[in-house]
Amino acid sequence: MIQKFFNLPIKTNGQKLYDFTYHIEQWIIKNSFKHGIINISIQHTSASLIIQENADSAVQADLLTYFDKLVPMDIDLYTHNAEGKDDMPAHIKSSLTNNQISLSVKDGNLLLGTWQGVYLFEHRINQQNRIVVLHYLGD
Repeated sequence: MIQKFFNLPIKTNGQKLYDFTYHIEQWIIKNSFKHGIINISIQHTSASLIIQENADSAVQADLLTYFDKLVPMDIDLYTHNAEGKDDMPAHIKSSLTNNQISLSVKDGNLLLGTWQGVYLFEHRINQQNRIVVLHYLGD
């Protein structure tokens, strides 16, 4: 049984979904992981993680539109606005999604569906430097 950690930096530039599946797969290959579990977590409260379709970018656009309607950037709606109009909406969107995801690795492959990708879901307007932690347990 082995255990490894890796901090993956992701620079974002506005609200959108950032696919980082390739980076996870490359880490698996580099370390010759065979069978196990990868726990993926984000160390921020204004961005989140999701597994989503990676074939049609319209899905991502619709998700952004939906979340913006669900949690509008209206400074008059929230008490916490210390960092601007996107501050509290980013925290709410983050709480509605995931801050960690666990995925299986089988025969050296990340087990995702044909049209699935792992995304950092950025909820802030301005550029951010995010850290995603990959934690592998297995052989």
